[in-house]
Amino acid sequence: MDLTYTDEQKAFRDEVRAFLDEKLPKRLSDKVAGGKHLVKEDYEEWHAILNEKGWLGVTWPEEFGGTGWDAVQRHIFEEETTRASAPRIVPFGVNMLGPVLMKFGSKEQQDHYLPRILSGDDWWCQGYSEPGAGSDLASVKTSAERDGDHYIVNGQKTWTTLGQYANKIFCLVRTSKEGKPQEGISFLLIDMDTPGVEVRPIVLIDGEAEVNEVWFENVKVPVENLVGEENKGWTYAKYLLTHERTNIAGVGFANAALQNLKRIAGLEKSGGKALIENPFFAAKMAQVEIDLMAMATTNLRTIAAAAAGNAPGAESSMLKIKGTVIRQEINALTRQAVGPFAMPFVSEALDEGANVEPVGPDYALPATQSYFNNRKLSIYGGSNEVQRQIISKAILEL
Repeated sequence: MDLTYTDEQKAFRDEVRAFLDEKLPKRLSDKVAGGKHLVKEDYEEWHAILNEKGWLGVTWPEEFGGTGWDAVQRHIFEEETTRASAPRIVPFGVNMLGPVLMKFGSKEQQDHYLPRILSGDDWWCQGYSEPGAGSDLASVKTSAERDGDHYIVNGQKTWTTLGQYANKIFCLVRTSKEGKPQEGISFLLIDMDTPGVEVRPIVLIDGEAEVNEVWFENVKVPVENLVGEENKGWTYAKYLLTHERTNIAGVGFANAALQNLKRIAGLEKSGGKALIENPFFAAKMAQVEIDLMAMATTNLRTIAAAAAGNAPGAESSMLKIKGTVIRQEINALTRQAVGPFAMPFVSEALDEGANVEPVGPDYALPATQSYFNNRKLSIYGGSNEVQRQIISKAILEL
């Protein structure tokens, strides 16, 4: 396995950098770099720019309107966009539902939904977690009962990220109580404008209403919105989660956060010297950088295996665990570096155009916000405890 870039891959990296220099709006990169709250219009603007270039469906084959990039190209693209402080690609439609529809959806579903994901006509959110069914998704209770040409859906989903912006939601629903719990789950596409759907925001500890509760009361969903076969949704859910967990590792995001930590440590003082010169703090930074370099190598190994046609298995769980732990450690060190300015804050100061003055230097407020927001990294996509069980079953048990 060769972990260095070829001349062609270096040329591709230069192409991505040139595109970002020309097309990434400074207003958006400044918001991302400054830790400001992004709104729906920000994401839509960046998605439209990428789609015009043909670079929104980075994981999609060309036959469905994607880039057709290999795993290394996708890795380079993530590295360069995070380095340039570009908004993330909202993953729910492009990186989660899209691959599921390509593999398990009907031709009619593919023809209808996939172009609308790329064009931005549909904004999707994810209806997996419920109270009492987070990492244990086999316990979902939201029901979908067949009634002629429709399913009648009742129940509740929670932690629905950016659901306040969505007009569509893909859901795991209970269509049978017979047999094992996993055998009675189906994968259903639901229009958020359907009568009986209610979205209630949840304000997080960082002050932002990023996630929501979604309630369903006698919601009528056409039978043709079922993806694949009834009661086979567990298979589709696992396929989706494998892709999600690998993405959560976030090597590019961790690298950008580490560079920001180094910048702050060079500005903050400890004992009259820059904090980065403090041996104790510098040792902590060195350790997390070593861990990140090792994880990046593992990520490249996984990418090389994927490029050879091998599907990620336990590796996606390993990357999810290590990646989230490293990102949280960088967030904790950054918050430690800003010292007393990491106290509770007025979250409105992160809104664009807000007439609220933050306390302390401009880098203190985003450091605190990132610390609080990213506490969830080790929980969503399947908690790290569950990932360790997956690894033990896949690798350690004979």
